[in-house]
Amino acid sequence: MFLFDKVKEALTRTRRVFSSVVGMDSVNWDEILEKFLLVDVGSDIAQEIIKDAKKRWLSAAPIEIALKEAIESFLPEGKPQLFFTNEHPCVWLLVGVNGSGKTTTCAKLAKYAIEEFKASPLLVAADTFRAAAIDQLKIWGEKLNIDVISQKENSDPAAVVFDGLKAGRSRKRNPIIVDTAGRLHTKDNLMEELKKINRVIGKEIEGEPSEILLVLDASTGLNAVKQAEVFNQSLKITGIILTKLDSSAKGGYVLNITKKFNIPVKFIGVGEGVDDLVPFDKTQYAEGLIP
Repeated sequence: MFLFDKVKEALTRTRRVFSSVVGMDSVNWDEILEKFLLVDVGSDIAQEIIKDAKKRWLSAAPIEIALKEAIESFLPEGKPQLFFTNEHPCVWLLVGVNGSGKTTTCAKLAKYAIEEFKASPLLVAADTFRAAAIDQLKIWGEKLNIDVISQKENSDPAAVVFDGLKAGRSRKRNPIIVDTAGRLHTKDNLMEELKKINRVIGKEIEGEPSEILLVLDASTGLNAVKQAEVFNQSLKITGIILTKLDSSAKGGYVLNITKKFNIPVKFIGVGEGVDDLVPFDKTQYAEGLIP
């Protein structure tokens, strides 16, 4: 399946919300605003998009084209890229709450690195608070023939990362992809643990983490905006990976996050398979959102 087809299929539930606007001769802008709200585009942002779309529609563009163009204009220019270099080991640190799909996304990113950069990645199981996460990453490592650095459950996550960095250097692995916990006893505990991991990476690798990627579950809707706010306060998030887009009709909140935090969406997850991670493209997104 082509990448655009995967994006379009993943956004099927969201796109159905807008199906009645296609081919409108007279436009009910209040109805369109309601549809944006239904797919979790915030009210202020929805109104800005509609204001832009009105200008385009008055220029004789069909309403669906005007909406797509307005959505595209609202997103950052260019295609977001993952930072990768062979000059030193790159570290891609994945953060987010439990259940967002971080561990599976680590495996998907490893496969992407192999295919896109001809790289030899290393996986680091630093979510030591869940034995299942460690085991899951090991299984992915076996499937993809990728080394996984891990310790026993409840080990110090920063120590696991330190071991992973040493192993990555000695084995000449790049990038080093780090899975992390998403839930400790309190939010403060979680953030302090992530900051500690970040400091360890900064001491061992030039440039600190090349990427700090926030993994968000699309089905959580606008709650994901709050998650982005909390993580971004403690860590300098470089990009967002949006997972489980195919199981939700709430794909519109991408617009809220990019506007509020100026953080690019770098990938979207469009299924459970290891190949179901698609680089974010704003044109494909707009085409997938509006029929």
